[in-house]
This record gives sequence, C-alpha cells and structure tokens, in this order.
Amino acid sequence: MIYFIASPIGNLGDITYRAIETLKSVDYVICEDTRRAKKLLSHYGISRKKTMSYNDYNKEKKTPGIIEDVKNKKEIAFLTDAGSPCISDPGYYLIREIIKRKLPFTSIPGPSSVINGLILSGLPPDKFVFEGFLPKRGSKRTKFFKQLKNEERTTILFESPYRIKKLLRDISGILPERTIVILREMTKFFEERIEGKAPDLLKGEIKEKGEFVIVVEGKK
Repeated sequence: MIYFIASPIGNLGDITYRAIETLKSVDYVICEDTRRAKKLLSHYGISRKKTMSYNDYNKEKKTPGIIEDVKNKKEIAFLTDAGSPCISDPGYYLIREIIKRKLPFTSIPGPSSVINGLILSGLPPDKFVFEGFLPKRGSKRTKFFKQLKNEERTTILFESPYRIKKLLRDISGILPERTIVILREMTKFFEERIEGKAPDLLKGEIKEKGEFVIVVEGKK
C-alpha cells in the first residue's frame, strides 16, 4: 500500500494526526527533497525513518522498485514537498503507474496552497480553475492570457518571486480592470495578502521573496 500524504505548506503544525501516525508506521518514505522531508519527520520525532528521493529526473528509474515493494506488501508513504500530492509534483506519475497495475493506494488529505489561496483571496469560490506555473515565454503563455481574458471562473496561479512582476505586467496589459490577490508565504509568520488591480499593484512594493499564489478575478 502507498499512502499519498499532504504536508504543511509552511507552518509545520499544519499536518493531520492520521498523517503522522502513517509516517511512523510505514517501511519508508518517498519524497522529492529528502532534506525537507527529514526536517518534518524530525519535528515529529520520526528522525530514523528511511527516505527515498523521487523527482521528475529519476521517477522512471525508481518506479519499478517501488512497484515491486508494493507487490511484496511493503507499506510506503509518498510525502510531498509542500501541500497536497500530485499538485505540481511527480506523485501523479507514480499514481498512474500504481493504477495501471491495480495495486492499492490511498490519499491522506491535508494542506493545499490552492484551496488556502482561494479562501484567503475572498474571490468567488463556487467555480475556479487552477493553472499552476505558467510557461515562462512563447506561444503557450500568449495563449493562456488570451483565454484568461474570457475566463469567468476565478483563476489560481503559482509564480516564482523572480517572475511575479513580469506576471503582473502581463496581466496589467490585458486585464487592467480585474481584481488580483497576491498571497505570499501562506501559513508562515510573514504571511502577506495584497489585493488590487494589476497596474496599481505594480506601483506598490512587492517583496520578491518566498512562495506566491496569485488569484485572478473572473470575467463578470
């Protein structure tokens, strides 16, 4: 059995009791970044647990061994770097391989920067779309902004601190009238929420540090 476990998006206290008990009981933990995983495990007194690195570069190589372990009744946890499994991480690939072979797996729910960002935005939550990280340049990025112009649902994006101003400039040129909510360092001590129209946000101070979730108002 593989347990896909949601992990804190910032504050280490944001993890479920069930997740902790599962991490204690499994044979080993799969994770993108072993350093981040070990920090969380150590915080909860699970410092001697075996960990395995699993990312977009080694997932095809590592998956056959994991599949064999599941077949041999091993108990395994897949721990995300931050947030819910499969959202912008290689967990999706592993789940598809597990499903193909009709092997047992389950999800242990918990924190999600997508849902947390939607709640904190104060924008309509009844219909929304998550786009993740946008293409940095090229036709795919251009196509996205054309679609965004007619998107009636609330749109949620991830963005790097190094490209946050570029994103706001792009939105400002196409949708200067839309409300934008920038959420930075959610659940952490320096959590920040900034709301406004893109042209106005560009005039203010935006700290280019930390992790960003951007929520864009839909077309009215």
